[in-house]
Amino acid sequence: MIDLPVAMSTTVSGALVGLVLGLVGGGGSILAVPLLVYAVGIASPHVAIGTSAIAVSLSALGNVVGHARAGHVKWRCAAVFASAGVIGAVAGSIVAKAIDGQKLLALFGVLMVVVGLIMLRKRNGDGNPDVQLSTTTARELLPMLIGIGFAVGLLSGFFGIGGGFLIVPGLMLATGMPLTIAIGTSLVAVAAFGAATAASYAVSGLIDWPIAGIFVLGGLIGGIAGVALGKVLAARKQALNVVFAGLVIVVGVYVVTWGFLPMMTGV
Repeated sequence: MIDLPVAMSTTVSGALVGLVLGLVGGGGSILAVPLLVYAVGIASPHVAIGTSAIAVSLSALGNVVGHARAGHVKWRCAAVFASAGVIGAVAGSIVAKAIDGQKLLALFGVLMVVVGLIMLRKRNGDGNPDVQLSTTTARELLPMLIGIGFAVGLLSGFFGIGGGFLIVPGLMLATGMPLTIAIGTSLVAVAAFGAATAASYAVSGLIDWPIAGIFVLGGLIGGIAGVALGKVLAARKQALNVVFAGLVIVVGVYVVTWGFLPMMTGV
């Protein structure tokens, strides 16, 4: 049974992640692990990663519907990229579970700083909106989709994140598709990677199911608010991205500090 303070902090944490995802899109889920550790109070980084993976997967699955209706999902490209990435995600999660939790948390903080810096770069949205994976283009597209998909999945599984900030540029690099279509297509891979990572951690008993359920519920509420607020602040989208990137960097520095400190002091 979860006590009221934990339930409230879990709901608020999930809502915050959902709000950020609704406002700025991919990348918001990277806040899930530090929130579960520092705000909710999950002691094990491994359990926090496994639990967050479920929220990441379900959030992406819910968001992909709207993008598909808008015609922003290239299903064949998504299927190949996600299939290769799932293999990488399972491999990454197996390696991560063998690493000391404190070291894993410190490495996660380093990743957050890198992600924040990447998000500060303005992405070019140009590309070929008509790109398709077919018998004609398979020789050119398949090696890129499989190779980049596996690499991104490996990182996603290792850190228990959706990896949207890596998947989007990865799809653009592999296929030449424009940003808007890459974002929609990436959600298929995010959902698949999150599900594969969650399954790996679930087999090892490293998921707090009640916390996961409350976190997802909070995320749905925050997501609705984030989408509505995002429409109001649409003209300031770039400014929001910069603010969020700064937040990710600050939280990353905090996680690195408190992740490496116990190792340095022997605590």
